Amino acid sequence: MPDDTDGGEDPCFSHLLVDGHPVDPDTLRDVIRFRRAERQRLYEVRKSFSPEQRGAATEAIIRDLKQVTGPLKGRRIAVYWPMLGEPDMRPWMKEAHSQGAQILLPEVVVKKQPLQFREWQPGARMARGIWNIPVPADGAVGTPDMVISPLVSVDDKCFRLGNGGGYYDMTLARLAPRPHIIGIGLPGCTIPTIFPMPWDIPMDVVVLGDGAPRERVAT
Repeated sequence: MPDDTDGGEDPCFSHLLVDGHPVDPDTLRDVIRFRRAERQRLYEVRKSFSPEQRGAATEAIIRDLKQVTGPLKGRRIAVYWPMLGEPDMRPWMKEAHSQGAQILLPEVVVKKQPLQFREWQPGARMARGIWNIPVPADGAVGTPDMVISPLVSVDDKCFRLGNGGGYYDMTLARLAPRPHIIGIGLPGCTIPTIFPMPWDIPMDVVVLGDGAPRERVAT
C-alpha cells in the first residue's frame, strides 16, 4: 500500500499506537524518520532495475517461493496486485489457482483500518479501490491462512519495511489463527534492522529470489 502520510509536520503520535502499546515519542519520531529515509532510498534502488533485471528477479522469486509454500490445494492465500515496482506475482497467482488454491487480494475499505481480502481468479472483473489499486469487483470476502506480503526492505530478524501505511501489520495482528506469512522483495533490499516497534509483525519466511529463502528464528 502507498505511504499513508500527508507530509508537513510529524504527526501526533497518540493515534499511531497500535492496541495501546506505550512508546516513547522521541524514539517513535526517530524510527519514523529513519524508515522514511530508508524507504525512499530503496525505492530508488527498485527504479534502477531494468525491465530485464526485474523480470529475471521475479522469475527467481517464483522459483524460490515454490520451496517454501508446500502443497497449494485448498489453501487460502492472500497475495497482492503489483505497484511501485513490486515483483509481479500474477503468473504465480494463476498457477496457484490452477492447483486448487483460493487466491485473495487485499482491499482497503476504510483508511487506517485493517484490510479485508477478496477472492480473485483469472479473468476476474477488477475495480479501482482506494489509491486506484485494483481489487476484485465481485470476489467474496475471505480469510487467508497464508499471506504473501510485498516488502520494501527486510531486516535480519525478518521484520518488514512496507510502504508506510501500516495496513499489513494492523491486519496480521488481528487475524486468528495467525496465517503463515511470507515476505516477497527484490534482491538487495536487506538492512540490519528496521528498529521494530511493538506492533511490527515479523515474516515467517522471506523470499528475495537469491536462492536462499530466510526463515525467522523464534526467540
